[in-house]
Amino acid sequence: MLLGLAGVAIFSLTLPFTRMAVAGLDPLFVALGRALVAAVLAAAWLAWRRAPLPPRDALPALALVAGGCIIGFPWLTSIAMRTLPAAHGAVLVGVLPLATAACAALGGHERPSGGFWAMSLLGSALVVGFALRQSGGSLQAADLAMFAAVLLAAAGYAAGGRLAQRMGGQQVICWALLLAAPLLLPLLLWHSWGQAEAMLRAGARAWAGFAYVSVFSMFIGFFFWYRGMALGGVARVGQVQLVQPFLSLLGAGLVLGETLEWDNLFFALAVIIVVGLGRKMQVKRP
Repeated sequence: MLLGLAGVAIFSLTLPFTRMAVAGLDPLFVALGRALVAAVLAAAWLAWRRAPLPPRDALPALALVAGGCIIGFPWLTSIAMRTLPAAHGAVLVGVLPLATAACAALGGHERPSGGFWAMSLLGSALVVGFALRQSGGSLQAADLAMFAAVLLAAAGYAAGGRLAQRMGGQQVICWALLLAAPLLLPLLLWHSWGQAEAMLRAGARAWAGFAYVSVFSMFIGFFFWYRGMALGGVARVGQVQLVQPFLSLLGAGLVLGETLEWDNLFFALAVIIVVGLGRKMQVKRP
C-alpha cells in the first residue's frame, strides 16, 4: 500500500505539470515526447540490469500498458488540459480506482467482495459529485476526453499490475515503453516538423512541466505503482488512487496557483475514510 501511495503521489502532479507544459507546447508533442524520453530512460535501465526479453505470452499485456498508460492517457489528458483547470480534471481521475478494479475483475484474476465494490462506488460517487459541484452541475466537452483517458489507464494499470507479479514492475513499464517507441517516434517527427521555432518560444516553465511528466509521471512513478500492485493486488492497491484527485488539487494550488477551497478538504477527508474502509474488504486472489 505504501509503494502504491508513493506512485500515486508522483502521479498526482501529472495534471498540474501537464497543464503547465501545454500552456506553451503542443498537446500531441507533450503526449508523444514524454513517452519517448521515458523510453530512452527505460532502455538505459534494461541495459544496466541486463534484463531478459519479455516472454511472448506477455506481449498482449504489454500492449495494453502501452496503449492505455503510455499513449492513450497522456494524449487525451494533454488535450483536455488545454481547456480544463487542473483541479477540475484531477477530480475526474477519482473514478480510476473503480475502473481499475473493474478491469481486474473482468480479466478474471481477482474477485472483489460486494463490500469492496460498495466502497469503490461510494468513493467514485464522491469524486464525481465533487466534479459536478465544481462545474455547476454539468460536464464540459473536455470531460469526455478525461473519462476516456481514465478507462484506457485503468486497462493498462490492471494488465500491468497482473504482469508485474511475474516480471517485476520495473520491467513491465520499461518494456511497454520500448514497445510503443517505434510507433511514437515517426509520429512525433512528422507532427513536430516545422515547429522548432514555436518550441523555442515555449519558455522554461513549459519545458519544466514537460520534464516532470516525462521523467516522473511516465517512468519513475510506475516503478512504485506496479511493484505495489504486484505485492498487494490490483483491486486493493488501486483503492489508494481515491486520494489522488485531492493530492492533485493541492499540487494545482502549489504549482499553478489554483484556489484550494474548504469543500475540497471536506471531500478529501470523506474519500480518505472510504479508502480506509475499502482496504478492510475482502479481495480474492489466485
